Amino acid sequence: MVTIIAGIIMLGILVFIHELGHFAVAKLAGVKVLKFSLGFGPRVVSRQWGETEYMICAVPLGGYVQMLGEGVQENEEDQPLSEEERSRSFAEKSVSRRLAIVAAGPFMNLALPFVVLPLAFLVGINLPVFLDQPACVGYVLPQSPAEEAGLLSGDCIVAVGDQAISSWIDADKALLAQAGQPTVFDVQRDGAYHAISVAADDSSAEGLQALGLAPYQDAVVGALSPGMPAQKSGLQVGDRILSIDGENVASWYDLKTIIQQAEEGTQNFLVERSGQQLEIPIAPIRSDGDGEYLVGIAPQVETVFKRFAFKEAFAKGAARSCDLIELTLVFIQKLVLGKVSSRNIGGPITVVQVAGQAAQTDLASIFSILAFLSIQLGILNLFPIPILDGGHLLFGFFELIFRRPLPLRVREIAQQVGLLFIVLLMALAFYNDILRIFNGGQ
Repeated sequence: MVTIIAGIIMLGILVFIHELGHFAVAKLAGVKVLKFSLGFGPRVVSRQWGETEYMICAVPLGGYVQMLGEGVQENEEDQPLSEEERSRSFAEKSVSRRLAIVAAGPFMNLALPFVVLPLAFLVGINLPVFLDQPACVGYVLPQSPAEEAGLLSGDCIVAVGDQAISSWIDADKALLAQAGQPTVFDVQRDGAYHAISVAADDSSAEGLQALGLAPYQDAVVGALSPGMPAQKSGLQVGDRILSIDGENVASWYDLKTIIQQAEEGTQNFLVERSGQQLEIPIAPIRSDGDGEYLVGIAPQVETVFKRFAFKEAFAKGAARSCDLIELTLVFIQKLVLGKVSSRNIGGPITVVQVAGQAAQTDLASIFSILAFLSIQLGILNLFPIPILDGGHLLFGFFELIFRRPLPLRVREIAQQVGLLFIVLLMALAFYNDILRIFNGGQ
């Protein structure tokens, strides 16, 4: 329940920021704002201040700003406005002012990370230790671009393209510049140096791990999925898995292969806990999605707490914001081209879960998740789909170019098509959310 409430509060902050953008620019443009609402449906709390009614409504999955003359241009003969009201009507404003009002919502969501991420670096943030360590490969994902190129576990990357690197962070930054083109890795292997060309696609923009390369990871349990076999059987966070059914576990990456040998049976996990060895029988379950066997565990990633001075925090926060926006755009591009499964689409349940879990950790994590979700919300609203801000911008640009609005009938049909698309997208998102819940969050 705490997770749900915390998640709803964080989602409400993002909606408030979005609607505040519309509201503020509308006021600056002289438009009369009738309602400012967080949520949809029946009013829970409502108060009239000046000419605007401020509301919190029962369904916390969005919000809206209702302006005088918004969307009723063709019906004004049925609802005549006074001269004073016409001067403050959204529909009577110039196209450029209407475009500014519409664009202000997504703009605020895209601007928020440039405020909160510097704050995250300023107050201090937990970063994975491996990011500052040499880019030595602990695991190569089967059938990945890295494996096909011939990279091996144990290889240490010393250069990407013509750029020398000394850490995983350096490598990820160098890869971003190589996105969409073959990339040459200079690696050190058994004391010798090799140049290996990786036929990377746009996935290189997401770093080494997107190419199938991962750092060394101890087989130590960092998290347990509620209701999954590992938790039910008594495995605990901090347990080091030594072997399964007598087969030695050298790293976290050995687990998946060994667990897939379960074949509906129980496996004996030998773990080390507080200096003692325990044997725990666990019966993996088969995933409804890809049919893989799961026990419901996640690795323990060693982190280090870092705090930065104001100037450096601002620079790092701004750079991270740009990276997140770019990565989101790359992900959407892959999704549209079918290179990424639609199962990666998350809905409101996932958003509330992620936000709620972050809200119970630390301030830096809250800022980071706020930034991440705010970018998603901002970009989603810029999609050129009628009923979204992007659709209204599309209509506005048409009017700006052709000096006339689209016919009302065309806009109505476009709105209906857009609404159908959004309903289908939300249905898919809810389906994925529910599937994740039944799969224990995996």
